[in-house]
Amino acid sequence: MHEVVIRNGSVLTSEGIIEADVSIDDGVVTGLGGEIAEGVVEVDAKTCWVGPGFVDIHTHLREPGYEWKEDIASGSAAAAAGGYTAVVAMPNTEPAIDNGPIARFVAERGSTAGLVDVFPAGTITMGRAGETMAHIDELWDAGVRLFTDDGDAVGNAAVLRLVMEYVAQLGGVISQHAVDPSLSLAGYMHEGAVSSRLGMYGIPSAADHVVIDRDLELVRATGVRYHVQHLSSAGGVERIAAAKAEGLPVTAEVTPHHLMFTEEDVASTDPDFKMMPPLRRSEDREALVHGLTTGTIDVVATDHAPHAALEKEVPFEHAPDGVIGLEWCAAVVNGEVGLDPVTFFDRMSTSPAAIAQIAGHGEPLSVGASADVVVFDPNQTWTPTTSVSKSRNAPYLGRSLTGRVRATIHDGRVTAGGG
Repeated sequence: MHEVVIRNGSVLTSEGIIEADVSIDDGVVTGLGGEIAEGVVEVDAKTCWVGPGFVDIHTHLREPGYEWKEDIASGSAAAAAGGYTAVVAMPNTEPAIDNGPIARFVAERGSTAGLVDVFPAGTITMGRAGETMAHIDELWDAGVRLFTDDGDAVGNAAVLRLVMEYVAQLGGVISQHAVDPSLSLAGYMHEGAVSSRLGMYGIPSAADHVVIDRDLELVRATGVRYHVQHLSSAGGVERIAAAKAEGLPVTAEVTPHHLMFTEEDVASTDPDFKMMPPLRRSEDREALVHGLTTGTIDVVATDHAPHAALEKEVPFEHAPDGVIGLEWCAAVVNGEVGLDPVTFFDRMSTSPAAIAQIAGHGEPLSVGASADVVVFDPNQTWTPTTSVSKSRNAPYLGRSLTGRVRATIHDGRVTAGGG
């Protein structure tokens, strides 16, 4: 008898999608095909896609320093509920993840929670202050492969170039929060029709573009692998497409909220729609959907950003930016973009694991491979009403979604669903 058996699914393999059962024992896939014996745990995957667990390369777990919003255990639970088996924890914590011991602390806390593999990102600069290089060697030795001052763009081009040169030699990735602070600091939402109607200061799309343009010039000079976080505009998509056509080592992500919502949703002034970069025009949303479909945008990343109710239950202008999304990302991508299963797993699993250099995740299922698996029903319609996260700042709650995680299996163990 096998430990876990997944029955009747459409399974992603190196040969494409096949109809098969999957058996799992001792943390690895042990069988793939028909006539598989019973399992202690049986998962019915009829009508479901079965593939590598999702990988999020942009998650805020808030620990250390902000555990009242989220901690590594609660964030891991939210990730597992959303079909994730690995996440990259952003370093804008307190203290920031700018040295090896803190990076090891975060990874160890993830291991203790045991629901997903947690890989810490490291800062580009000390304390995310944008002035001096972080302890890159220590971070690298602690397993960090992705470096970002997320929450802030690195404004000092000389410092950024220095770190890019160093990280390029190591083989890591610079991941940029591509929003210019001087163009965004005074704004609350996209600069456009809705901000004008409401009489609020807006944030132009140029806030994204000027950072991307500058950084691409530095990529040309240093050759570093460069990843653009949370694209929000059609102009941003065009810049990434041009950089890839030029042959630059550039990748990009889009969030589920930028795929689903626009500035018109912000017209309600519900603080759950306040985020950075802001929700933009419907034309921008359409460009993001198209870019994800064609592969100009490589991955979907949640930018899961928990905030306590007391922070969000204030007037729109005073609320912090951010929205949680780990539990519903796959459903949003499925419903709003409509990818075929091979492309779906590429954007949600394979490409993010490759960008973040996470071994053992994102691979098509095969006998002997690590048993980090998600069972996803692309047809189920449901309406989420609550979250396992500590926070509830989610515009998805109370909305009908299409597609639901039926089971998440991490290291051979069912960590969510499965019933």
